[in-house]
Amino acid sequence: MKKNPNRIKDPIEDRVMLSVVYIILAIVVLVMLYPFAYVMSVSISDPAEVIAGRVTFYPKGFDLGAYKTMIDQPVFFSAYRNTILYTALGTFFTLFFTSITAYPLSKDKFQMRAFISKVYIITMFMGGGMIPTFLAYKSLHLLDSIWVMVLPGALTAWNIILMRSFFRNIPETLSESAYIDGATESQILVKIILPLSKPILATIGLFTAVGIWNDYFSALIYLNDVEKYPLQMILRSILVAATVDLSDKGAYAELTHSATESLKMASIAITTLPIMCIYPFIQKYFVKGLMVGSIKG
Repeated sequence: MKKNPNRIKDPIEDRVMLSVVYIILAIVVLVMLYPFAYVMSVSISDPAEVIAGRVTFYPKGFDLGAYKTMIDQPVFFSAYRNTILYTALGTFFTLFFTSITAYPLSKDKFQMRAFISKVYIITMFMGGGMIPTFLAYKSLHLLDSIWVMVLPGALTAWNIILMRSFFRNIPETLSESAYIDGATESQILVKIILPLSKPILATIGLFTAVGIWNDYFSALIYLNDVEKYPLQMILRSILVAATVDLSDKGAYAELTHSATESLKMASIAITTLPIMCIYPFIQKYFVKGLMVGSIKG
């Protein structure tokens, strides 16, 4: 391919700076990828090689015994099912309640907008505490149910503020045109506002899904039935308690193996990879402006 003689060359300072930036970014990528590579390598390496400390970036030997140990346990599948259920329901309720709350708060004609917004903001700085929260959930009969993992975090002030701000940036002329055509507020929200709000919906939905998927503390405090435990409770027992033997928890009595390094890394891989696979499908909404060209003329 012939070089374009008319192409203006970048100054030497810009090329040096660009090279430095590329080098720094490459180092950052390696630093971020190494933990994932190490986890995967240890999880599939020969346990003897792991104990000897010879596994670094690449696996040594090949052994899927740690994965088999996890998958062979009936409690593993029930915990996986619970985690998927909590994540799906929690994300849906969060997006639903946040949308129907943020939409009226984004309208200047809503007279109670300022007062209600202040009430929500207060909740960002003042909380009831763990014991009052536990007693409140108990009085609402939420303890030891799937709803205690789904409903309490479905509506937060921060998500409301983010979505309200995004709604306010949508041109009002779109809603006015719909009003002229006889559309109701609910029709405008569902057919106009939400389709244009995919970036904020994807952002809040992703952060919510990751938060619920990684949540073990709520299960530790509010759940007693082992059959309702999420996957993170198994991961916690392996990493924190240094053992998968929870003989006092009924169904966990079958997990009696010592928590070797391979088993720990396999449990991390199993619990982390599914939620990581969501990022490639949602990332585009963070960088793509769907409002471009929504109004012509």
